[in-house]
Amino acid sequence: MFLVAGRMIGHSFIHEGPCLSGLSPAVVHVLLGGSLETATVTLEDCPDLDIRDKIKLLEGGTELSDAEKASVQELAYAWDPTSLTERNQNWLFEKLLIHAVLGRVTRQIKQLRRGLKETPVWTVLTKRPEIVALIFPDEGTGAICPEILLQRISWPREEEEEDEDWSPQTKTRILGYLREFIENATSSELTKLVKFWSGWEILPNRLTIELGDGSHPTAATCYETLRIPCHYKNYLTFKEDLLASIETCNAGFGLI
Repeated sequence: MFLVAGRMIGHSFIHEGPCLSGLSPAVVHVLLGGSLETATVTLEDCPDLDIRDKIKLLEGGTELSDAEKASVQELAYAWDPTSLTERNQNWLFEKLLIHAVLGRVTRQIKQLRRGLKETPVWTVLTKRPEIVALIFPDEGTGAICPEILLQRISWPREEEEEDEDWSPQTKTRILGYLREFIENATSSELTKLVKFWSGWEILPNRLTIELGDGSHPTAATCYETLRIPCHYKNYLTFKEDLLASIETCNAGFGLI
């Protein structure tokens, strides 16, 4: 599965598809040939919240209660027969954290690397280190801003839709509503809109709009197309319906 995932990451980048954002920098470091000893690991890199909370008890060398000691010791025994003492608390914190983030997924990282090596991307990654941030962007860089989203939209042209029933004034009004929504939406709302629109939370290079009939906005995610009805007469109604629609993005295929 991780071998296939490596191929998918490589081919997606080659064909200008979405990249894999939010991957731990420590995992990226090891994935590209770095050692576990030189990786910088933080608590936020640990994906299992339960394990993260247990390891966090050791941070800073604070005194632990009997229940907390038992919880940490149980985790330590599961991975390595090491006893918790007052003198090795900081050492055990680093040891458990590295194992939680990297040690448990060593085989998966190797498979991911093999998949990447089967694509031309691996050569680029090894010879052009600056490309790494493009293929594996930080989670924060994936934030969607109104300006970039508006630039990625392929807006309908009047000459392309002369045979439709809706007047140019109506189409201009509806597109104006969408533009106003994007310009004033929160970051969370924009993320949901893009996911509703394209099926993915990462902004694609091009988004399409279709105007026509219907009761609510829908989306054809395979074609990255947002379908907006033209019956709206005011912005508030349009906004309410669009918000209701994008809240269904986790249900699938832009349908209410």
